[in-house]
Amino acid sequence: QLAMPGRSFALFASGACLALLASPSGGMRSAVTPNARGARARSSSAALAMMEVPHHRSKAIEPLRTVEADPRSAKRMQALWDGYEVCRKITASYAKTFYLGTRFMDPDRARSIWAVYAWCRRTDDIVDAPRGGLKYLHKEIALWSQRLDDIWNGRAYDIVDLPLVDTVQRYPDMDIQPFKDMVEGMLMDLRQDRYATFDDLYVYCYRVAGTVGLMTLPIMGTAEGVAHAEAVEPALALGIALQLTNILRDVGEDARRGRIYLPQEDLDRFGVSEEQILSGLLDENYIQLMQFQIARARDYFDKSEDGISKLHPSARMPVRASLDLYRKILERIEVNGYDNFRKRAYVSKLEKFLTLPSSYLKCLEADKQAQEKVAK
Repeated sequence: QLAMPGRSFALFASGACLALLASPSGGMRSAVTPNARGARARSSSAALAMMEVPHHRSKAIEPLRTVEADPRSAKRMQALWDGYEVCRKITASYAKTFYLGTRFMDPDRARSIWAVYAWCRRTDDIVDAPRGGLKYLHKEIALWSQRLDDIWNGRAYDIVDLPLVDTVQRYPDMDIQPFKDMVEGMLMDLRQDRYATFDDLYVYCYRVAGTVGLMTLPIMGTAEGVAHAEAVEPALALGIALQLTNILRDVGEDARRGRIYLPQEDLDRFGVSEEQILSGLLDENYIQLMQFQIARARDYFDKSEDGISKLHPSARMPVRASLDLYRKILERIEVNGYDNFRKRAYVSKLEKFLTLPSSYLKCLEADKQAQEKVAK
């Protein structure tokens, strides 16, 4: 196993809370810079947001060439060390909330989560800025998909692929399909900017966010006596909840790009037209529409909450914190009078600080529930 300097991953202390607030800025699906395809193309864990990172073609990331000849060689081990550090820096610099959440995990799991995050970002980068423009996008995607297959077969093209190769080998229950599904989700933003029904939107939310739960669940692990399959549905529900929250938070931002993610069937139900969304008209019909959408998102948060006690103890705090902090975005939309056209719904650092102790206490309750289940 790769030996790397570790850090103390205490589950909770006031010092840890202060560290969370003082770390480098960025954003895990919160206050991130929108790209040309709109604010939706951000993978959550959220989770997993999209951040600026050297492109897979960048000269800053050279092909490995012969470094893999002997997987036990010092050269390969150094490349693996360097690769994990690149993934860590990507996450720490541009995905603050997500990165800070991983600090509650044990070091091995945290590093693997960073490797998954880096792959997701690079996938978005390809779709968002294809070499040669959209004309060559399908070729780029085909090459990237081949690299994904290579990763599952133990071959890495560069040092940022290498940590994911290592992660897949250390967590053999990982499935390649969610990674392929995410690529399809990124492409959906190029193909459509409207969704007729919630079922249609659900597919999109699954691909760009629910997939992350499936990618990372084998890494996070499950509690003693809990089968992997038992934790899948709550993991999916959290991804859907986070993405629905993003959509509600960014209605105005997306409308300015001519994009509407709210299902057309819901607009019709509440008497809200596309023109009203695009012009930012806030009226009673729109408020009722938002109340309905917020209730739906909260329902998915409730479903995901049931799965926290099913996770390995070291994974509960980051998931619990993400859930609690994202729920507060919904509360902020309400406080803003449902005006997500002109007012940004966000959670302040102080609110994050005040939320973490409550999240920790809920984790203790989840620990208790898990222990009671084992005792039965």
